[in-house]
Amino acid sequence: MTLTWRDADVVELRDGYAITDSDGRPAARLTEVRVAVEGGFLHIHLPGANTVEIVSAPALGRLTYRLPRTG
Repeated sequence: MTLTWRDADVVELRDGYAITDSDGRPAARLTEVRVAVEGGFLHIHLPGANTVEIVSAPALGRLTYRLPRTG
């Protein structure tokens, strides 16, 4: 499995969903993370963490990421 990672500005989950933030607390909104989409799942990596959390597509409320710079 090869994931394509992107730098995300904002990841917001729908009500009832949460992932662990950098302080170890449940959070429904994260900023400045890395994300990859694969087969209906969003992989989320927080800077400095050695784990990746995965949520199903229905959990995602909003995702904003940066396009790679060209030229």
